[in-house]
Amino acid sequence: MSNYPDPHPAGPYDASPRPPAVRLRPPSSDTLVTYIILGLTVIVYLFQAGTQLTLGVDLPVAFGGKINEYIRAGQLWRLITPVLLHGSILHIGFNMYFLLAIGPSLEQRMGHTRFLILYLLGGFSGNVASFLLTSGVSVGASTSIFGLLAAEGVFLYQNRELLGARGRTQLSNVVGLAIVNLIIGLSPGIDNWGHVGGLLGGLLFMWVGGPRWRVEGMYPYLQIQDERGIREAILGAALVLLIFGALAMVGMWSPIVQ
Repeated sequence: MSNYPDPHPAGPYDASPRPPAVRLRPPSSDTLVTYIILGLTVIVYLFQAGTQLTLGVDLPVAFGGKINEYIRAGQLWRLITPVLLHGSILHIGFNMYFLLAIGPSLEQRMGHTRFLILYLLGGFSGNVASFLLTSGVSVGASTSIFGLLAAEGVFLYQNRELLGARGRTQLSNVVGLAIVNLIIGLSPGIDNWGHVGGLLGGLLFMWVGGPRWRVEGMYPYLQIQDERGIREAILGAALVLLIFGALAMVGMWSPIVQ
């Protein structure tokens, strides 16, 4: 009888169990604010259509559109109310489509309060840019939508190490989408300065107050935490309000366009 070697000898790696897989779950909330904004915008548009049909005039635009002469007369709410107003069913359709495409994921990462601040600041900064650089009446949520687009890009960039190759691909897509839409905005009848202002406002706020993730804990009990909170959000909001508020005052006192 011959002695054969063990066909499965014990080696240095055989005795060591494989480490358990760790699946990190990022901080997340629901998308309440996104759907409230969408619903409110649709309700306002229906009111617009109703007043046009019954009175022959779009009352919400008359009282809330970006109209430079009225802003200079002290109606400063017109620097934010245009985000709820739209010029056609196609106009509101495109804007609400992009809100649903970008908004839910951002709100889940940012939480309700920061997301709402971002949306309003994008609208404010976009309307200030429009006030400074265009003379026509402007309405639409695209100022805020471009703010969301910029915020998405900043989030992907600032968290690129944690998000890896997938995050870099998404960042490229966001940059490409922003460029394409800015080019489309050069078409007649589109207030592209409002888009640029919304982009800048969203970028500034997100750079300072947006989520910055880090991994905490000891393996395998790891979790993702957000380094930033409401303090950073207030700081980012203050920065945007200071810069664009000052620009609005310049437009009030020394208008670039009439």
